[in-house]
Amino acid sequence: MYVITGASGNTGRVIAEKLLAAGKQVKVLGRSAEKLQPLVEKSAVAAVGDMSDQAYLNSAFAGATAAYVLIPPHLGASNFRAYQNDIGKKIAQALMQNSVKHVVNLSSLGAHLPKGTGPIAGLYDQEQRLNQLEANVLHLRPTYFMENLFTGINIIKNMGVNGSPANADVKIPMIASVDVANYAAKRLLALDFSGNSVQELLGERDLNMEEVTQILGKAIGKPDLAYVTFPYDQAREAMLEMGISASVTDGYLEMYKAINNRFGVAVMKRDKENTTPTSLEQFADVFARVYQNA
Repeated sequence: MYVITGASGNTGRVIAEKLLAAGKQVKVLGRSAEKLQPLVEKSAVAAVGDMSDQAYLNSAFAGATAAYVLIPPHLGASNFRAYQNDIGKKIAQALMQNSVKHVVNLSSLGAHLPKGTGPIAGLYDQEQRLNQLEANVLHLRPTYFMENLFTGINIIKNMGVNGSPANADVKIPMIASVDVANYAAKRLLALDFSGNSVQELLGERDLNMEEVTQILGKAIGKPDLAYVTFPYDQAREAMLEMGISASVTDGYLEMYKAINNRFGVAVMKRDKENTTPTSLEQFADVFARVYQNA
């Protein structure tokens, strides 16, 4: 049986659907029975609970031979790395208690570094933790998710420009979450990994934010849309006003500084295995639909 954490999220849902379509037994984890219901209707078993509850996780992973695990985001965490380590330790404990043999862990590009990368540093901690298990563990290190670009929609609508703390000319590999999910599902179906291994996923190609803005602007009918690099202090103020905690805000700003300084970039060279099919032009159609409905 497969256990999928974050099963109502962008990657977990697609992974669960792929495994169910292949006729596998799948248990899906999440906090909302309603959001898991579409997977239950496709024959998944739902385990509803909170990942901060060790007893829930221990029970949820019972009988699992393979699992997809992730640490969910928590934008209100007062100490984000402490939150990551709390959830990470509980996931590891549940995997160990149930002797799960194959684990695909959602990590991130830059997780080979213990500090200087904001929220990614907590994923370094989790990789090290899972490497101690008597299990075959594959760490997926995808790059910047294209879905993160949705945060720019309010900026575009309110200010008439696209913007973030990322420098306009810094090339960033970007990936669609569906490509991460499809890759994870492929490896979970094959169970072709042993020991501790890492796979970076670098998207279709690298783009700078001016190129990104040009592509998105064309898709939403604003071909002259400009990109603005926001100063870190201005970005911090805006994030705090959105209700994001100071710990999470400062972590993300550290991540943007790492991006601007080319710190924490890909360890592996781009190749057939780490390049994924969805282009930003294709994703821009999704972006446009979300933009029009916002």
